Amino acid sequence: MSKQIIHTDAAPAAVGPYSQAVAVPASGKTVYLSGQIGLAPATGELVTASFEAQVRQAFANMEAVVRQAGGTLDQVVKLTLFLTDLSKFGTANEIMAQIIPQPFPARSTVGVAALPKGAEFEVEAVLVI
Repeated sequence: MSKQIIHTDAAPAAVGPYSQAVAVPASGKTVYLSGQIGLAPATGELVTASFEAQVRQAFANMEAVVRQAGGTLDQVVKLTLFLTDLSKFGTANEIMAQIIPQPFPARSTVGVAALPKGAEFEVEAVLVI
């Protein structure tokens, strides 16, 4: 799958590890992943050590679903991040940049009042295989 990264100077530059837009060919399979929070798969319990641990576990859970769908992180074209504390936006960006390969997918980040099980972070994705 080839991704075409869309960028224009007529809109604000990305303020993190994401692209303004991503175009993909019409062929292939589009997979819409449900949101993942930092639950440990073995226990179903929230990883509560730190915000960073929750972010890393949520991305690990997302990657497991991506792989089960037959894809890779390179094929993610859109992410949505949900944070209960937007002051941790920079930390989420740093972790995402370590996990998601470039060129980065399109992304939205949303501040929310609460997430299931008291999570501080959730990620959902769209990929094209």
